[in-house]
Amino acid sequence: MPIIWGLDLKEMQWGKFKGSYMFNRVYHLRRTKMIVYQCAMILLVVSESVGTAALSDYVDQQDGITTRSAGKASVQNNDIVGVLSYNVFVGIAVATIFGSGFFFDLFWAERKESKSVKLAWKICSVLMSIMTLADAIAVTVVVVSRNAYITGVSPEYARTLYIQNGPPNFDYSKNAECVASVVLLWLGTIATFASTYVMWQSLIHNDQYGPFSAAYRNKGEEASIGTGEPKNPTPPHMDETEMTVEPHYSTVQRTPVLADGSPTNGVYGGT
Repeated sequence: MPIIWGLDLKEMQWGKFKGSYMFNRVYHLRRTKMIVYQCAMILLVVSESVGTAALSDYVDQQDGITTRSAGKASVQNNDIVGVLSYNVFVGIAVATIFGSGFFFDLFWAERKESKSVKLAWKICSVLMSIMTLADAIAVTVVVVSRNAYITGVSPEYARTLYIQNGPPNFDYSKNAECVASVVLLWLGTIATFASTYVMWQSLIHNDQYGPFSAAYRNKGEEASIGTGEPKNPTPPHMDETEMTVEPHYSTVQRTPVLADGSPTNGVYGGT
């Protein structure tokens, strides 16, 4: 199999989607990453999907009412169209960043990354958090406090056009698709912030200790730590009783003295 950007494509195996592998404890924060990354992706993708349905309805509403009035009336609902369009972009962006992180950690958990790549992961994750928070605030404000309206014709005729055209509701807060999109978006925002935090912690751990968790970091070698064995034990072929102890000689020279205690100056006069 070819190797692209240092990634061996033979590691892309269907078997790695099994729960026993995806949620194992071999790699640091593996279970947490697999859960929060998927939550961020799924919640935001579903939010933008539901929002896309509402977006399509409001765009059709513009065309329908303008056509029914022969071009005299126009619907002012670009606020909801704009924020829901941004919501689609954010959902795709989050799925791209954390989806990539999910698959890279699933297939190539032991990969080596340069400092620039690690920095890119950190920057992109923070950007996703900022973008999702801005998206959630914008969509919430528009859905809760704004509504569409018709211009170019009298209020009576505008009401007639609205009734003839049918849904969606001019009041965004009464549109179930808009409300559902907001709820899912806030849940996805929380999951995105959690994913960003977990990604940073994982990268910091990988820089210091590598991708393995503490129990598997040295592949079993850490089991010998703390056993109390001496660093320099007796060689196995030699018994402790056979070890030779070298004698120690003192280098201090003593000067002979006479009976009265005076030195002999090198002359010994004993019997």
